[in-house]
Amino acid sequence: MVFEALFIDLDDTLYPSSSGLWGLIRKRIDLYLHEKMGFPSGEVSDIRQKLFTEHGTTMRGLQKLYDIDVKEYLQFVHNVPVADILKPDPGLRSFLRTLRFPKYIFTNADVNHADRVLKAMQIENEIQGIIDILAMEPWCKPQLPAFLSALKIIGDPDPQKCILIDDTPKNLEIARSLGFWTVLVKEGIKKETDQGIIPCIDEFREVYEKWTALPVV
Repeated sequence: MVFEALFIDLDDTLYPSSSGLWGLIRKRIDLYLHEKMGFPSGEVSDIRQKLFTEHGTTMRGLQKLYDIDVKEYLQFVHNVPVADILKPDPGLRSFLRTLRFPKYIFTNADVNHADRVLKAMQIENEIQGIIDILAMEPWCKPQLPAFLSALKIIGDPDPQKCILIDDTPKNLEIARSLGFWTVLVKEGIKKETDQGIIPCIDEFREVYEKWTALPVV
C-alpha cells in the first residue's frame, strides 16, 4: 500500500494520556464554564459532558447555544504549561521523517495549541500541516463533514490511502466509513474493539516502535 496521508489526532494521542496535559485543559474548560459562563461549579462537569456529547465539542455547543467568542475560549482553555509537561521526542521525530507521505495533525483544538505541542516535542518540522477546529468550521470530529473538510483541505486524497490515528473510537468509526485505515490509541483496553478498529496501541510511541508489524486495517 502506498499511502497518501497520515492524519494524527493531537491531545491524548500524539502524547501519552498519562502526561496529564489533557486533564489540565479539561479543568480549564470547567473553569471557563464557571467563571465566564456563570454555571454553578457543581454542575459544570455534567454541562461539559452534555455539550460534548450533543455537539462534538464543548466549544461547538457553547458557540451554537450562547454565541461565545471562539478565539477567547480557545485561548482560555489552552492556557496550560505545555512546555513544562511535554518533552522532546527524538525517536518519534526520526520515525516521522522515515514516512514518505504527508503527515497532518487533525484536531478539535486550535492551531496555536497544536503548534505548542509540536514544538515542545520538537517534531514541528516533520508535520506538513494542522487541520484544526477553526479550519473545519462549522464542524468538528466526529461529524462526517469534518472529515470531508479535512480531505478537501489537503487536496482530496483517496481516503482508502489515508490513515487516521486517534484516541476516540467514534472518530475512527467515521473515518473507516470513508475507507480510512485506522489505529486506536487507548491505554489499558483490549487490542480489538467492537467497531473492528485494530490495532489498538497504548501510546503513540508504539506506532514507531512496531510500525512494520502493525496490521493497519
